[in-house]
Amino acid sequence: MRKILIAALGLAALAGSAAAQMPAPADIVKAWDKDGDGAVSKEEWVAAGRPEARFAMVDANKDGKVTAEELDAAMKMMRQRQGG
Repeated sequence: MRKILIAALGLAALAGSAAAQMPAPADIVKAWDKDGDGAVSKEEWVAAGRPEARFAMVDANKDGKVTAEELDAAMKMMRQRQGG
């Protein structure tokens, strides 16, 4: 499932259009959250194939965890910067 989510994120980022369906942030967090605490640690983030440097940008409250809400907000900001 992780590979599917990574591929979907990559394709959606490349497509940059509304036609590309992104998985819901809650589904992404659930897939990457290996310890079951409801959030993604930096280690889980990197293990999911995401760039370590991006973790700090998404971890809005700087608690060392990315929640579905933080990921959703980051994804919305990315879409706004891309004009969609």
